[in-house]
Amino acid sequence: MKVIDTAIPDVKIIEPDVFSDERGWFMESWNHKSFCKQIANREFVQDNQSLSHRGVLRGLHYQTSPFAQGKLVRVITGSVFDVAVDIRKSSKTYGRHVAVELTAENKKMLWIPEGFAHGFLALEDNTIFTYKTTGYYNKESERSLHWKSPVLNIEWPSLEDINVNEKDSSAHFFNY
Repeated sequence: MKVIDTAIPDVKIIEPDVFSDERGWFMESWNHKSFCKQIANREFVQDNQSLSHRGVLRGLHYQTSPFAQGKLVRVITGSVFDVAVDIRKSSKTYGRHVAVELTAENKKMLWIPEGFAHGFLALEDNTIFTYKTTGYYNKESERSLHWKSPVLNIEWPSLEDINVNEKDSSAHFFNY
């Protein structure tokens, strides 16, 4: 696997080795030893999967300490515009974000460590998004940032309709 640095050093893009021939392709989507050696020594405890249609925006979600979650995310079918926002107040990159397009075709993954808000916009119908987490879901520690927080200046793709649920529409705006 190839690990690509982003503008935020702790967030990594992962390009798996893909082996193709006339039958199709094969890739190793997860290898604990390689991940720990090249990225971070983390144990994943939960796998989540969602189906979204074009224009569905989910996020920006996070959990507060001690229930913060690191996430390894990827797309199985379709495509997303994926965003990770650094909300670690002691970080040099506090308030900055990384955005990357993850697709079934490019097979890229994104590592988002604990201390980040995360969200994505589905760019195609029937997009299946999956992620491994380093912590279990804890409803009481769940929080959201508003996806249109002006100070974050996230340049979301222009779509004719964006579908955001009530919880994410009423999330608080990020402020320094």
